[in-house]
Amino acid sequence: MAALALLLGSAGSVVPAAAGADAGPGAPGYPGEAADWSPGDKDGFGTAIGALDSKVWYTLNDGVLSEVYAPRIDTPGSRDTEFVVTDGATFTERESEATEHRVELVDARALVYRQVNTATSGRYRITKTYTTDPARSAVLVDVRFESLDGRPYQVHVLHDVGLGLNANDDTGRSAGGGLLATDGRQSSAVLVPGGFTRTSSGYLGRSDGWTDLNSDHVLDDLYAAAADPGNVVQTGQTALTGVGDAQHLTLALGFGTTEDEAAATAGAALAGGFDAALAGYRDGWHRYLDGLAPVPASAQRWRTEYEVSAMVIAASEDKTFRGGFVASPGKPWAWANELQHFPVYHEVWSRDLYQHATALIAMGDTAAAERALDHLWTIQQRSDGSFPQNARLDGEAVFGGLQLDEVAFPIVLSHQLGRTGPADWAHVRLSADFLVATGPRTEQERWENLAGYSPATIAAEIAGLVTAADIARANGDQARSDTYLATADQWQRDLGRYTVTTNGPLSPDPYYLRITDNGDADTGVEIQIADGGPRVDQRRVLDPSFLDAVRLGVVDAADPAVATTLALIDDELGYDTANGRFWHRSSFDGYGEKADGSQWESVEPGTRETIGRGWPLLTGERGEYELAAGVDAQERLDTMARSADDSSFFLAEQVWDDQPPSAPGSAFVPGEPTFSATPLSWSHAGFIRLARAIDAGRPIDTPELVACRYGTSLCRQ
Repeated sequence: MAALALLLGSAGSVVPAAAGADAGPGAPGYPGEAADWSPGDKDGFGTAIGALDSKVWYTLNDGVLSEVYAPRIDTPGSRDTEFVVTDGATFTERESEATEHRVELVDARALVYRQVNTATSGRYRITKTYTTDPARSAVLVDVRFESLDGRPYQVHVLHDVGLGLNANDDTGRSAGGGLLATDGRQSSAVLVPGGFTRTSSGYLGRSDGWTDLNSDHVLDDLYAAAADPGNVVQTGQTALTGVGDAQHLTLALGFGTTEDEAAATAGAALAGGFDAALAGYRDGWHRYLDGLAPVPASAQRWRTEYEVSAMVIAASEDKTFRGGFVASPGKPWAWANELQHFPVYHEVWSRDLYQHATALIAMGDTAAAERALDHLWTIQQRSDGSFPQNARLDGEAVFGGLQLDEVAFPIVLSHQLGRTGPADWAHVRLSADFLVATGPRTEQERWENLAGYSPATIAAEIAGLVTAADIARANGDQARSDTYLATADQWQRDLGRYTVTTNGPLSPDPYYLRITDNGDADTGVEIQIADGGPRVDQRRVLDPSFLDAVRLGVVDAADPAVATTLALIDDELGYDTANGRFWHRSSFDGYGEKADGSQWESVEPGTRETIGRGWPLLTGERGEYELAAGVDAQERLDTMARSADDSSFFLAEQVWDDQPPSAPGSAFVPGEPTFSATPLSWSHAGFIRLARAIDAGRPIDTPELVACRYGTSLCRQ
């Protein structure tokens, strides 16, 4: 019997249904309203760890199931899935809009999240607990719908399909009491035990189920959207009423290449049961955490934040392209709409992958760090030794920039892992040769929107060349080793001329700049700050990123220019909150929400319409510097932990500054997460690494060779 001809009876048995039966006539309004995407500040995220046959990741946002990624973590399999409640006569409302949302981490040692949505009217409560099936590519949702006033209601599933990067090319139909969709490359199925009692597939804003229900409170326009690809939204009426025995069901979202395969996957997940899947899912995470190094003493107070950080990093790895870790499972702000066919944050950056890998080493998962390096060498590295600015998991470049720190960091990681043999040397040689031929000026620094001479980037290049020289020597290439060292030494000597101004307007003492366009820090060349920023004298632009030069062993922590710059940065970029101290990433930064708290979007230069806020990862980097300087950094770790979301324990890309859109006590609280990318794996990696560094009493990823070559305080020889 074909998979489409099977559905689950209410007792869990498999019963036949009419295979391929459509809900009704073709849906009007093709192709529907253009797709956008769910916000990128997630409050739930999970996947079955170590379960390579379960190629699916779920995310949560504002009370609903937001993007599900399948079969790769850089590829959406849906936009969102939520419930619509009606009494069939007087009201119809979406849980995303009509309820107060609460999120709970069900198990502190597993990425199991629960959403509790209570209607603002007091009529009902929806409780949803999420897991992915460790045995297959399916998300299972345990749903409890309670009527709080004793009245029966009708409950519908509203599923915005959104397969792949283009959510405007899907078809959808009903079969066997389930909802099936495809874009011709991947497919999805939404099933419940016993099947939906009514189903419809239509086009967003034209013929979808919400449009129908909102008009007359009854799902009676039953369509199929099987002929013309568009922005398809599917609706299924459940047997839930909220009273008596009709308060509970399990929802399954299954994925596959074909509709048949997706339906079989969802059906098998339902047959296996939510409880069994959840037990296997939790056991997998418990085993994973048990296999890591013990939680550092510095993080004992923050054990949940630490273990969630470890799990977020581990969950960000793809299960097909092993070692490929994405930056964040979502698209923040208007990136979602302006570049809706691009993965944006759910892709691989060489720099972020270095951050992930150093955290993986710190937390005791060296095998995953090894896979990350393998991914960098075999998938990301180009034939000339360079790396794309960012890329999909298969290596396809997304944005077109070139950042030389992303060329250098894989070399440093290779040395840290002891990967110095002939196979790795072949890759190291390509990248080191590229640095010698191309550096030290970079097309983009680590904030990705300025070209020139960046202290952070040059420090990475120097560290890359010094470690490459050691690998070259071990492989019998003394000539290259000499060239790498001579180049690194020259750049280290010139770092001050490139990036330290002696006549800048901010201090009579020398201080580091974010970047110089011309490699002469004493000239007042004007640079254009991105994201609506001004055109300004380069000597007025500060950035805490220069501290990478200390962490990587290139500059001593006690260098006078370092101290001067830190004082300036504290004055111009730092701010205090109830959670602790944070720093903006740069002078005049506009990469963040607008003044009223609305989303970031691309704006014209000089408008200053958007405002960058503080980055928790900079607090972590400040802590690593303080350890290098012999100062206790526990408060920096505590600050990062306090900035985590109180429900999900996720660390965001940014937190509100001391001039939030509205008064303290509102939704915009200084030191609490903004609507930026959440969770950001780089932030979590910084937390892990700082915790381990505090216990060690020094930064833990400093290349010893570099620190000793330049005689900095981090040299232990």
